[in-house]
Amino acid sequence: MKFKQFGNRYVVRIDKGEEIVQSLKCFCEDQKIKLGWVSAIGAANRVTIGCFETGTKKYHQNELTGDYEITSLTGNISQKEGEVYLHLHINLADMNSQAFGGHLNSAWISGTCEMIVDVIEGVVERAFNEEVGLNLYKI
Repeated sequence: MKFKQFGNRYVVRIDKGEEIVQSLKCFCEDQKIKLGWVSAIGAANRVTIGCFETGTKKYHQNELTGDYEITSLTGNISQKEGEVYLHLHINLADMNSQAFGGHLNSAWISGTCEMIVDVIEGVVERAFNEEVGLNLYKI
């Protein structure tokens, strides 16, 4: 991973062979980013995405392998119990322009990932909400 900082904004490149979620989490820890917004595009060849079933309060996961364009990756950075907490969603397209999307669990870069991280001054924590079954912003 390489990056340049411009005020409260980072331009980030995640390289071939790196995993997005873990790379971004380490980056946020190293740069002491506690709150922010993420936007990215790129290419991946192994991706695990999920969808939350509200009735059962369970995530269902799908692993995709092959060549995929990351047409959109967006999400936020917050804190849970003082640790970096990422909430990321991704849209992907295969060679037939068929789209897939969902909650991003992991994605291995096959070409590059170009990302913008906008840092927001402050901290927002998350806490588990029993009724919903998810870690929600504590606002």
